[in-house]
Amino acid sequence: MTRITILLGPMRIPFLILTPACVSLGVGSAIWTSGEVRVLFVIFAFIGALCAHISVNSLNEYFDYKSGLDFRTKRTPFSGGSGALPGRPYMARHALIIGLGAFALTGIVGIYFVLVRGWLLLPLGMLGLFVIFFYTIWFTHNPVLCLIAPGLGFGILMVMGTDFVLTGSYSYTAFVASLVPFFLVSNLLLLNQFPDVEPDESVGRRHLPVILGVRASSLIYAAFLLLTYVSIALGVQLHCLPRFSLMGLFTITIAVPAFAGAYRFGGNIKRLMPYLGLNVVIVIVTPLLVATGLFLG
Repeated sequence: MTRITILLGPMRIPFLILTPACVSLGVGSAIWTSGEVRVLFVIFAFIGALCAHISVNSLNEYFDYKSGLDFRTKRTPFSGGSGALPGRPYMARHALIIGLGAFALTGIVGIYFVLVRGWLLLPLGMLGLFVIFFYTIWFTHNPVLCLIAPGLGFGILMVMGTDFVLTGSYSYTAFVASLVPFFLVSNLLLLNQFPDVEPDESVGRRHLPVILGVRASSLIYAAFLLLTYVSIALGVQLHCLPRFSLMGLFTITIAVPAFAGAYRFGGNIKRLMPYLGLNVVIVIVTPLLVATGLFLG
């Protein structure tokens, strides 16, 4: 089991739970707008999304190891990578193979759906592949792109892509639903950058906590939380989401203390840990509640 754990390390298995949470929004959107979906397409869409997540994780592990960042960060349960490579240099090639293999599988699934559903899916798919491959080596060196890239991948691209392959068209419902993980997953990476400011800066990364500091970045974190809940409420008000999707607002009860903790303890890694955990709960549970509302109609 230890060897298997080591081999799977670059995939960051515990973090893959984010994929079904986001895909469920696309499936829920398709069901609410079209009434039914093909189960086989749901399975293929999930496989493609999971491969995309595995690819970006594994490539991130590889590039962070090659840049030397892995040797400078202090790992936490939420940041600093899996720790699989620094003590096992031979694993670097393994991580690269996993990343490129999953990248290829993502592309194959995308090509299949382009052939089945039409060329309108192609721009979304090409952008997704671009974000996967260049996230670590390019996006992390631009503060704005680094902020929005995670949300773009897991929100706009994954949710709207799932909805499109199930329905054959784009919809306002899928777009509004995708805003939930857009803001939340961007927040997930933003807050997880707080413990790594110094090592990230040392290898040339230029995300917001490096540029603005953790106190100012925590205010952006708060703004993205607010925009998440505004998106849900407006979505229901504009009839893009069913009223049951208002269940997503329940996580406000933990979003408030999560922001307060990030604002107060952003520079204290030890005291920040519980709030990083709360943030993970928000990021996973909120999309699932909104998706549940879509399934219930």
